[in-house]
Amino acid sequence: MTTATNFAQRTLTFARLLRRAGVKTTTGQAMDFVRAIEHIDVGSREEFREAARACLITHKEDIPVFEQLFDAFWRAKPEYVDGSLQSGQPDDVVKLAPEESEEGEGEADGRALEGIQGRRLEFVETLDEGEGEESEEGVGSEAFSYSAAEVLREKDFADLTEEELQQTRHLMEQLTWQIGQRRSRRKVASPKGRFIDPRRTMRRSLQTGGVPLTISRRQTKTKPRQLVVICDVSGSMDRYSRILLQFIYAVENGMAKVESFVFGTRLTRITRLLKHRSIDEAMERVAREVQDWSGGTRIGQSLQTFNTQWARRVLRNGAVVLIISDGWDRGDPELLAREMARLQRSSYRLIWLNPLLGSPRYEPLTRGMQAALPFIDDFMPVHNLASLEALARHLSTIDDYRPVRRQHPVLPAPVESSRVA
Repeated sequence: MTTATNFAQRTLTFARLLRRAGVKTTTGQAMDFVRAIEHIDVGSREEFREAARACLITHKEDIPVFEQLFDAFWRAKPEYVDGSLQSGQPDDVVKLAPEESEEGEGEADGRALEGIQGRRLEFVETLDEGEGEESEEGVGSEAFSYSAAEVLREKDFADLTEEELQQTRHLMEQLTWQIGQRRSRRKVASPKGRFIDPRRTMRRSLQTGGVPLTISRRQTKTKPRQLVVICDVSGSMDRYSRILLQFIYAVENGMAKVESFVFGTRLTRITRLLKHRSIDEAMERVAREVQDWSGGTRIGQSLQTFNTQWARRVLRNGAVVLIISDGWDRGDPELLAREMARLQRSSYRLIWLNPLLGSPRYEPLTRGMQAALPFIDDFMPVHNLASLEALARHLSTIDDYRPVRRQHPVLPAPVESSRVA
C-alpha cells in the first residue's frame, strides 16, 4: 500500500469522525483535501490545518468542533498506551452523534481511493490504534507527521551531515527529470497531421483500386532536447562539489541524452565515467580522473576549451546548457564574457546554477559573475533539494521558443602582433 493511499484512508477516517460529530463533510471534500496536500508546505502545521479547514468545513458554526477533533486526530507526536491515546480519544473531546451506516461509506471511500497517485508526503509508522480507527490485522496504521525529510528539503547542502547526505542522495534519486521536447526534421504518420503523405496515400489506394481514396497524413516528430552539464569542482565549490556530482549522476541516469563536464583550471569530460555504474564507483572514478579537483578556477579558459573542442559534438538540435559554479574566477573576465557570448549563441538555453544564490544576502559582485550575467538566460540557485525540484520543473517547461535575449557587444578576440604587422 502506497504512502498516498494510507494518507487518503486516514483522511476519510477523519471525515467520518467529523460526520459522527454532526459536521456535514462529504467524501468528495475529503479527496479535495488529499489533492490539496501537494500544493502546500506540509512542513507547516498551521498551513496543513488551514487546508483541512478550507476543504472539509462549509459552515462557520462547525469550526469549534473541527478544531477540537483536528488536535486530537492529527498529532505531531502521538503517544499510545494499550491501544488508546494518553491525551484522550477524539470521542472524549466532543459528544459524537450516533454512527452512520458504515457500508455505504465504505463503498464511497473505496471508489474515492481509486486513482490516487503517489505524492511527496512523509509519514511515521505507529502502533495499532485499536477501535478508534480502521486497521488491518497485524499491520500498524500510519499517523500523519511532519518528518525530518521536509526539513531536509530546505537545508543547505553545505550543512548536511554524513547521515543526511545519504538521505539526500536517496531523495535525489526519486526526482523525475524530463526536459522539453524539440521538433525534429523527421515526420511520423498521424491521422490528424498537417502534412499529406503522398507515398503512403498511393500505396494504400492500390489495395482498393483507387476508390475510395484515403488521404494519409504526417506530423512533425518530437524528441527530447540534449542536456549539457558543466560543473565547477574548484576549491571554492568544495562544499558542494560531491553532492552536485551526485546530482549530475542522477540526471544522467534519468535522461537519455546528457553530456557531463567538470572544470577547475581545465575542462574534463566525465560522461562515460558516470554511465552504468553505481554512484560510489562513479564518484571514485571521477575523483581519480579529474586532476584539478579542489584547485584553482579558470572559467573562461575552460569554456574556451568547450567551445573549440566539444561544442560542435554535443550542442546539436537545440541543446540546453547548465553551468554550475559560484562565479569565483582567477582568469581574465574579458575572456569569460567572450566565451559566454559564444556559448549562448550556440545553445538553445543557457542556465547558470549558483549554490550561493540561495542565501538572501548574496549579491553577484565577483568579477566572474559580473562578466557572465549578461549572457545568462536563467540564473537559479542549487543549494538544496527544493532548488533541484524547482530546476526539474523548469527544465520540463522549456518549449519551442527561445528566451528573449538582448544583444550585448561581444569583445574582440586578442590579435597577435605578427598579424597586425
